[in-house]
Amino acid sequence: MITLQHYLILSTILFSIGVVGVLTRRNVLVVFMSIELIMNAVNINLVAFSHQLHDVAGQAFAVFVITVAAAEAAIGLGIVIALFRNRETVHVDEIDLLKG
Repeated sequence: MITLQHYLILSTILFSIGVVGVLTRRNVLVVFMSIELIMNAVNINLVAFSHQLHDVAGQAFAVFVITVAAAEAAIGLGIVIALFRNRETVHVDEIDLLKG
């Protein structure tokens, strides 16, 4: 039987992979995917605790987080495309548009 601990362990692993991806990768698209992994880890926690406490609020909040993540991905992809057109790179180190 799958218990709450299994969900928390899975969520911790996903969250850790996401944090490592954000901190170590140079590609903006990989950083966005890592952020999505972090948000999915949070969603697993929300749904697991919602099921454990027999409350629907956590599941509703998880759906809200998924909606916000989809909007963030669409806006982020638009920004990445604009940056690639201007700088011809998607590496985080080489993007310095705000420097004078």
